[in-house]
Amino acid sequence: MNWTHRLIAPAKILFATGVLTAILAGSADAERIKNPVAEFTGIDKITGRIINFDVYMNETMQFRALQVTPRVCYSSPESEEPKTDAFVEVDEITLEGNIRRIFTGWMFAESPGLNAVEHAVYDVWLKSCKQSSDVPPPETN
Repeated sequence: MNWTHRLIAPAKILFATGVLTAILAGSADAERIKNPVAEFTGIDKITGRIINFDVYMNETMQFRALQVTPRVCYSSPESEEPKTDAFVEVDEITLEGNIRRIFTGWMFAESPGLNAVEHAVYDVWLKSCKQSSDVPPPETN
């Protein structure tokens, strides 16, 4: 092997690595969409009633004895594989009237069983993130 092969081989590896890095970075840098509304599904296990409800970011919606507060809700652009996730806090209002945090974390719409809130009586999971809702937005002062 002459000296030009010794220089060309590493250059090819560096070029290929750079191209691969650029491709991966391009797909990773695809802008996630930050949505103002999270849509949840809740089920009352006693009555079997299923309810869909919208909640604006940093607002709290009460579903039976649970208070659901989304902090951020992201979705992928329509040109990509669907990925929807939200960071959510869920509190329970106990029979004594106390509020107790029962969930803090990420929920994933494509895997609702992964991080759904599983309560003795109620379940809540993320259905989607949306840009708008039929529910009027909270008043801002």
